[in-house]
Amino acid sequence: MGATTGRWLCAEAPSMDYRKALELQRALVDAKTTARLSQDVLMLLEHPPVFTLGRQGSREHLLVAEAFLESRRIRVVHAERGGDITYHGPGQLVGYPVVDLRKGRWKVVDFVGALEEVMIRTVADWGIRAGRDPMNRGVWVGTSKIGSVGIAVHRAVSFHGFALNVNTSLAPFSWIHPCGLQGVHMTSMQRLLGKEIPIEDVRCAIALHIQEIFGVEMEQVSLEDIYLLLGTEAQALGREMM
Repeated sequence: MGATTGRWLCAEAPSMDYRKALELQRALVDAKTTARLSQDVLMLLEHPPVFTLGRQGSREHLLVAEAFLESRRIRVVHAERGGDITYHGPGQLVGYPVVDLRKGRWKVVDFVGALEEVMIRTVADWGIRAGRDPMNRGVWVGTSKIGSVGIAVHRAVSFHGFALNVNTSLAPFSWIHPCGLQGVHMTSMQRLLGKEIPIEDVRCAIALHIQEIFGVEMEQVSLEDIYLLLGTEAQALGREMM
């Protein structure tokens, strides 16, 4: 694996619209690739219900009609991350590391593996034994998937990231072929343990394991702080998003 050192800014949000989070990530990537922002940033949050299609995504893997999704106010959003179709919703912790891979000499495959390791160690804190499937990226408990990974890289800066099912409703996953794979069953910490898990505790565990695995310190900041760092145009964007 790579050897990133230093400090990441960690901005947490209880819930953020997927498209707004995507626009903020793109603004961060632009700031880093034009040398207006030197810090690496982790966004850690939840999303309202949404299906996202990655670069290999196909609506053929969406098993319900558009009218069905409209009745539940669930959007389908295209994104430039790797992977196919997935679901995000309340009770699922999503992490978006916007990181200069060159700084830590990270290869993309190793960076993805490190994000998987973050989730593996996190669920292990609750006694859940998880691992990898060499054929399919993500984190698995037996034959069920509990965590997903999909990143994009622009000029050596990563964005998008990982999603861990904590207390997530699993029903929406039955409306798709998760990650484009037929017959995949999704699970969550709540389902495996038979009780709701305090999501703030899981946030803390994820932050701790990121520090361990990536060799960084976390500086907690607000979303408002991030917009201030990005400058005037981003501040205007931030006001629209809040």
